Amino acid sequence: MGLLSRTSTFVRYSVEGQLPDKFWDFAAERIAQFSFRDIDETFDEYSIGWVSVDNMFDSTFAHASYAVGDQIVLAMRIDERKVSPTLLKKFSLKEEDRLKKERQIPRLSRSQRVQIKEDIRLQLVKKALPVPSVYELSWNLANNTVLFFSISTKAQSILEDFFKECFGFTVILQVPYLAAANLLDDSQQERLKEIQPEILV
Repeated sequence: MGLLSRTSTFVRYSVEGQLPDKFWDFAAERIAQFSFRDIDETFDEYSIGWVSVDNMFDSTFAHASYAVGDQIVLAMRIDERKVSPTLLKKFSLKEEDRLKKERQIPRLSRSQRVQIKEDIRLQLVKKALPVPSVYELSWNLANNTVLFFSISTKAQSILEDFFKECFGFTVILQVPYLAAANLLDDSQQERLKEIQPEILV
């Protein structure tokens, strides 16, 4: 469930670092540089970039549509051409069988089999349509936190790397202890350190 859904699941990140002066100019430049590039008409296997949260085909952000008050609201789109391992195995074995019959040999060398597998993989990639995935986020500039609307650990890992590459800031996943520490004053944080785990039966 995403940002615009009636119900949502998300994880919270804190953003490490000081926002630069003229932040909105900086953000506009970085978002434009890292906006999504379509690979439908290419043979590229992978593309990642920012799109609008309400339209996965809008990567130009007319009128800075990502700016909502003191929030930056974006969607991270990933398009990937995937080859089924079963199909790859099937067509690789088929090609191996064809070559053995053509050359009248009992078996192929390992290097030949590896090369056949790679050639078949490239052929299948060129025929495969890119599969899109879209993950929404909201970056609160007032408290420098990010809500990421996915609980997939793979998607979270990709976001952490992509956010760093795009904006130059590291994001730290807020586990409950860290989230609580951010909400408490100094004296309460001392009490938080004394909390011990308990097993409730």
